[in-house]
Amino acid sequence: MLLTTTQSIEGKRIAHYYGIVAGEAVLGANVLKDLFAGIRDFVGGRSATYEKELQHAREIALEELQESARRLGANAVIGIDIDYEVLGKENGMLMVSASGTAVFIE
Repeated sequence: MLLTTTQSIEGKRIAHYYGIVAGEAVLGANVLKDLFAGIRDFVGGRSATYEKELQHAREIALEELQESARRLGANAVIGIDIDYEVLGKENGMLMVSASGTAVFIE
């Protein structure tokens, strides 16, 4: 399945629009991971722990988005938007949501 942030696909004709599809992932942050991430951030380095969590959550959200599109009969999703939010008490949860328009391209 083709996934794109653009509203069209060069060289392809959109034959049918199925509508908006979405996928979400909510992941809890581990206290130990938070501690090490805080130390890395303190010394000015990148937080590999958070980067991996973000990547994993984004992959889950996009997989759910694709599955929703497949169920509708789509072979592509256009106009994808990915949003990141922190949730819960003391921002202990990470939510990634992906949405777009399911289409059939020829």
